[in-house]
Amino acid sequence: MDDCVFCKIASGKIPAKKVYEDGLLVAFHDILPKAPVHVLVVPKIHITSANELHNLDDSLASHILKLLPKLAEMLEVSDSGYRVVVNCGENGGQSVDHLHFHLLGGRAMMWPPG
Repeated sequence: MDDCVFCKIASGKIPAKKVYEDGLLVAFHDILPKAPVHVLVVPKIHITSANELHNLDDSLASHILKLLPKLAEMLEVSDSGYRVVVNCGENGGQSVDHLHFHLLGGRAMMWPPG
């Protein structure tokens, strides 16, 4: 999608502080972090939200879920704990209309989250 900021980051048109990249995903530091570690995991193909996951091959969702603990270990938050958040839609707090997973760590998380 031409005007999607995450598509532009995934394609390299906008720079980002990447921590991981493969053929399907890119992971990069959030520019407005909510924790000492705040990384976004973004599919390279444009998927508007989690509502569209049922239309996709299961391998992408599986790939994301398998990558998250590896990233947590790489970012040194796997032992202390971390949170994974997926916001969906306006009331769910989704601010960019491209599916993304937040990996947050490096501090104690509160509950309920907001």
